[in-house]
Amino acid sequence: MTGVNDDVPGGRELLRVEGVTKSFPGVRALDGVDLSLRTGEVHVLLGENGAGKSTLIKMLSGAHRPDGGRILVDGRPGPKPGGQPTPRTSGQPDPKTGGQPDPKPNTRPGIQDGAYEREGRGERAGGAEGGGESAALREVQIRSAQDAERLGIATIYQEFNLVPGLTVAENIFLGRQPRTALGLVDKKTMYARAAELLARVRLDVSPRTPVGELGIARLQMVEIAKALSLEARVLIMDEPTAVLTSEEVETLFTIVRELRDAGVGIIFITHHLEEIGALGDRVTVLRDGRSVAEVPASTDEDELIRLMVGRDITEQYPRRRPDEPDEPEEPGAPLLRVRGLTRNGAVAGVPVFADIDFEVRAGEVVGLAGLVGAGRTEVARAVFGVDRYDAGTVEIDGAQLVRGDVRAAMRAGLGLVPEDRKGQGLVLDASLQDNLTLARLDRDTRGGLVDRSAQRRSAAAVAEQLKVRMSGLAQPARTLSGGNQQKLVIGKWLLADTRLLILDEPTRGIDVGAKVEIYQLINELTASGRAVLMISSDLPEVLGMSDRVLVMSQGRLAGELSAEEATQDAVMELALQPPGGNPTSSDSNTSSDTHTSTDTDTNTSNDANESAMEGSDVR
Repeated sequence: MTGVNDDVPGGRELLRVEGVTKSFPGVRALDGVDLSLRTGEVHVLLGENGAGKSTLIKMLSGAHRPDGGRILVDGRPGPKPGGQPTPRTSGQPDPKTGGQPDPKPNTRPGIQDGAYEREGRGERAGGAEGGGESAALREVQIRSAQDAERLGIATIYQEFNLVPGLTVAENIFLGRQPRTALGLVDKKTMYARAAELLARVRLDVSPRTPVGELGIARLQMVEIAKALSLEARVLIMDEPTAVLTSEEVETLFTIVRELRDAGVGIIFITHHLEEIGALGDRVTVLRDGRSVAEVPASTDEDELIRLMVGRDITEQYPRRRPDEPDEPEEPGAPLLRVRGLTRNGAVAGVPVFADIDFEVRAGEVVGLAGLVGAGRTEVARAVFGVDRYDAGTVEIDGAQLVRGDVRAAMRAGLGLVPEDRKGQGLVLDASLQDNLTLARLDRDTRGGLVDRSAQRRSAAAVAEQLKVRMSGLAQPARTLSGGNQQKLVIGKWLLADTRLLILDEPTRGIDVGAKVEIYQLINELTASGRAVLMISSDLPEVLGMSDRVLVMSQGRLAGELSAEEATQDAVMELALQPPGGNPTSSDSNTSSDTHTSTDTDTNTSNDANESAMEGSDVR
């Protein structure tokens, strides 16, 4: 795709990327990518994991430099969202700091800032030499985050850039704190400005709260407030809705629309296709490091999927169930049996979860559904031995597991793919080979020495089986895309000969093509006589891939539904069941207890579940 489509919404052109390339050892990350952004526009950047989206936005934010091509930015002053004052030059009085000069002026981009290198190859008014660009559009070299900030570019990354030990306000203004006449941090002004920004993103949190006390969803809103504090002309948002509830998503969309109306240009990255039509104006699709199409945001979802993956995907949830005509095998004997599992909470009489009874049979997928705080992740971690439980038993093939012993669980054939794959599922700075063979290290050790040749052979085989996009087995796990990182976590348990795999949010943050590959892998696991316990906040995923669905509500099992009985309405009815309510299944546990804050606040992973039961990437 070359050139720029002028028949698009928005005003003047703010940003243009022309033919940029970027290579890493063994990988061509970008291969001639084009992108343009105008004032008052939401431009969606769409592509599979590994398509080059992250590399592109890191170039625009100063983390990477392109090997080829060019980046051009409008040099004129941008809009001031929300009625913010015009930026001051050095020495100009600041009314919010008591009339004292601002020691670190928020100057807008210009040649004097050092971010602009040259006028885009001789562009002048009328564009005779530069292909029709505005006279204000200039080629720039973005060498650092400070360069990007001076150019009016702010980025909200998928991975948060916050310091847990600092307050919300200190994080928002980190490195840019307002100062007094004596050069000291003006905390009063800082906290007042932070409070205004928090109100703007509708976040009811004190600016003095330490960031480490916040859950993931609130951290996302702090990142958004931080970006708004920069008064950016170009705002890049990388998967901002991945950890938000439906209500928080609507709040975010309101903020984005306000910024768009104020003239800000927004690059919006999402894997949730239903968000594109609701918010976007244009879509640029990347595939294998190339920009393959630019289409209106109203483009049909099936066509967007085809552009992303280069093929038609006929089945979003290709579950092959044992009881279907083409799959005559019935589920086998119980592999996992959980009885009376209970964990007491911080408040007496208010358990985190209580009286959990269920079993998972060989050859089946059991879905575990529920709203935020229901206790799904806590139950899974207790079953695997990561977290304690106070009563009950966990059995594998009839043999009771030692409580709180992860090694015993692994030896028995249990595996856990955690919700936080980067924080809990991978050693990010270790190689692909080391990560893939981590769970079977004892098998590859002879006489106290690790058989590296055997590791390489087994790691290469599973990487090929899972179609991991990599430059080689020595590549650090950190450098992989989200979908390929998830394949790495799953591959680790495949090499460990896991018989029952617990998948906690297995497809969060990965594209539709990678999702289908993971679903097909689930089918292969169950076809070979293994079993899967799947926790997901994506209700269509639970319904599409589960043979049975267990629904938790307020720390207790509210009911069990067969694949035929499981509908969105039926699951939601159980998930919203109040304490003492009547479940709709005879297999359900009728008791329910008052929800405890320890179930949501002590484990930030639950905040990431707040999108529970709210839609899917592809409807």
